[in-house]
Amino acid sequence: MSAEQGKKTFVLKGIGVSPGVVIGKVYRFDPLDAQISFYKLNDPSKIPHEIERFKTALKDSSRQLLEIQENLKKTKVTEPLYIIDVHILILSDKKFVNRTIKYIRRLGVNAEWAVRMTLDHYKQIFEGVEDVYIRGRISDVQYVSQRVLRNLTGEKKEIVWEVGREGVVIIAHDLSPADTAQMKLDKVIGFATDSGGRTSHTAIVARSMELPAVVGLDNVTRFVRTGDDIIVDGTSGLVVVNPYPDMLKRYEEKKRHYDASKDEYLKYARLPATTLDHYHVQIGSNIEFIEEIPSAIIHGAEHIGLYRTEFIYIYREDLPTEEDHFNNYRQVVTEKNLSWATIRTFDLGGDKFPHYQKQAKELNPQMGLRAIRFCLQEVELFKTQLRAIWRAGALGKIKILFPMISGIEEIREAKRLLEETRCELSAQGVKIAESLEIGAMIEVPAAAIIAEQLAREVDYFSIGTNDLIQYSLAIDRSNERVTYLYEPLHPAVLRLIKQIVDTAHKAGIRVAMCGEMAGDPLYSLILLGLQLDELSMNHLAIPRIKRIIQQCTLAEARELTNKALSFDAATDVRAYVQDHMFQRFPDEFLKREE
Repeated sequence: MSAEQGKKTFVLKGIGVSPGVVIGKVYRFDPLDAQISFYKLNDPSKIPHEIERFKTALKDSSRQLLEIQENLKKTKVTEPLYIIDVHILILSDKKFVNRTIKYIRRLGVNAEWAVRMTLDHYKQIFEGVEDVYIRGRISDVQYVSQRVLRNLTGEKKEIVWEVGREGVVIIAHDLSPADTAQMKLDKVIGFATDSGGRTSHTAIVARSMELPAVVGLDNVTRFVRTGDDIIVDGTSGLVVVNPYPDMLKRYEEKKRHYDASKDEYLKYARLPATTLDHYHVQIGSNIEFIEEIPSAIIHGAEHIGLYRTEFIYIYREDLPTEEDHFNNYRQVVTEKNLSWATIRTFDLGGDKFPHYQKQAKELNPQMGLRAIRFCLQEVELFKTQLRAIWRAGALGKIKILFPMISGIEEIREAKRLLEETRCELSAQGVKIAESLEIGAMIEVPAAAIIAEQLAREVDYFSIGTNDLIQYSLAIDRSNERVTYLYEPLHPAVLRLIKQIVDTAHKAGIRVAMCGEMAGDPLYSLILLGLQLDELSMNHLAIPRIKRIIQQCTLAEARELTNKALSFDAATDVRAYVQDHMFQRFPDEFLKREE
């Protein structure tokens, strides 16, 4: 028997990327939702007007397609003409039109949502067709629906959640930064996606919000409908759709235990990360939004080790001004409970594009025009941010961090523009920082190889392990087929990190790590043994990392690291480190595995 009559129970195994247990209702997210608002027509007299809105949008869509067709006829490009004919026919199809009007009239919903429901109906029909070509034609219905929706609503609207007063669990194939930008995140209590890994956008957002999340489930979207009951166990990587009553009871108990243990960890949060033999590691938090700062402080962040400023661009419809930047940075640096803030200049490109920027097609966007490469090409955008950083630096301690540096030329040009903006502001009499500590992110193997030369140009390094591991091992971390090869304990990765740290210390500069590796308890002693000066992570991880460091010695960590570096195979390193950590800290690891 299933949880509800007519609903089957499914248990799916994925990758737990943000710990905890959540029990709630499903909201099956579709990127199309970003264009759709939902509201009830409480007054029946509004229904004729809503139907008329829909019919007007159909007419506008047909007119636009005809104009496109006429313009194409003037060129030699004639292949798309028949496709446009198909789209025009769909717009006038009686079943498409009448079904949408029926939803408006019978359910009393707005035209946008009625179009979405019609599209869902056709998707379900097409998914049941065996012929691959016919099944693929759902894209034509989807295109037409999107055009109608664009004509119904002139701008993107925030999704309005109508399922569950206590919030919803987002189920999606995958989530991009643009997708989460459209969500009412205060209504979200968990995530589960078909694709993704520990460093995917969904994982990072979930950890920063302290919400349970499981990714890499392959086909969870096939088994759920909006409104289904669901359990997401981000600790063990399990998702249960429509759970049995006794299963629900067990997970309610498990949730209580997890919440209690989390409170226990917070006791260690505000204590320093100092070993038993008095070696201190500075612990910072990675943030994307200034709203995360209070929780970061509660969880023991001593500073902001990485402020991902690209989200200032992504989460808006227009270009941010210098004042927009300044107001964000001001709130970070004036927080009295934080020693400093590391502002990373924007890392746009790859999978992060603002709404107003047209995304160029690149075969491999993660290694394309992004980060510092994009900044040095869009100089005025870059200088706008640099000016705001100088100004905010007058109010508190700021470190600036340049991402994806791969050569001396890039860091020198970035420094030149930084100095140029300083001179401009000084000439205008604007109050600015006396100086800024300049850092280079080491996330490209080329930067690691020329670390000795880069160390002469900057005040500190910050190792971005997410990309450094990906590029060093030639693994696309978003490709589920090869994620098993993404191994932070690979001998090449450990030796590369050691080389970076040793080179930096020889040059007299400090080294931080701000990648996801820094926040994983399994790697705590290895990173301590490598003698990184600073670890920065999602704030939820801070109490556990501090607790481990407080219970060991630097000598022990160095012994573990030296032994790990002696192995040739990644599997041997992982087996050795896991065995040591599980025996040395049973309360931290063995209970977590139960």
